[in-house]
Amino acid sequence: MVDPTALLTDLAEESAALDRVVADLPATAWERETPSPGWTVAHQIAHLAWTDHAALLAVTEPEEFAARLARVRPERLADEGAEEFRTAPAALLEGWRAGRTALAEALARVPGGTRIAWIGTRMAPASMVTARLMETWAHGQDVHDALSLTRPPTARLRHIAHLGFRTLGHGFATYGRPVPTAPVRVELAAPDGDTWAHGPADAANRVTGPALDFCLLVTQRRHRADLALTATGPVAAEWLDVAQAFAGPPGGGRPAGGGAGRLPGGGAGQGPVGAGA
Repeated sequence: MVDPTALLTDLAEESAALDRVVADLPATAWERETPSPGWTVAHQIAHLAWTDHAALLAVTEPEEFAARLARVRPERLADEGAEEFRTAPAALLEGWRAGRTALAEALARVPGGTRIAWIGTRMAPASMVTARLMETWAHGQDVHDALSLTRPPTARLRHIAHLGFRTLGHGFATYGRPVPTAPVRVELAAPDGDTWAHGPADAANRVTGPALDFCLLVTQRRHRADLALTATGPVAAEWLDVAQAFAGPPGGGRPAGGGAGRLPGGGAGQGPVGAGA
């Protein structure tokens, strides 16, 4: 059973870590291009602020959330949301901080067993928190890349790795491929030297490697050719080409060699996938 309080704590810590990176940036740095063409550092933070706001509406005002969702073409959601919330850095920071706090407080009050209507799915509160952490980390990677910064991996990656494993079928379906029935075993080297394992131990299809690399893959922040992941078996090998832990149409990923690449919504997808937490 997932502890919602621990999840919310990890989400707050992930958000605070990114906040510390951008809080004192000069105005010119906020306009720096990230690896997603057309999206600046400001767009990345604005997207997080917008998605927090949308999630808060989904939790507290589901009818208003559904009405707003109906007014925007699905493929434009992320881009229009980022543009709507992109403002001067000080105001953007203030809004992002207030919004993520309000969302955390609202999610903490949602009764267990509740399913929250989201974009194309319904999610448990724990799934929503996990997905918000995934997006915060993924967009934080874009910000770090834009600023030529390296961040050390943390134990919070276990939530993203878990979501990445749980969305195996989603990745295949999103790319129009049959969802495999063969099980896959994932064994990841955690930042502290431990091993995070998912799936049956005797599965013929396996993915092994660093947890950081797996998280970069399922959030489509790096091409598989640039990662130290090993796939054994045909299902595992194909999965590494279509893995996608976020909702929306196929992201397309990044090209090999660390170059920029276009994902839907500037590399955002359309928010989280409700795949359990």
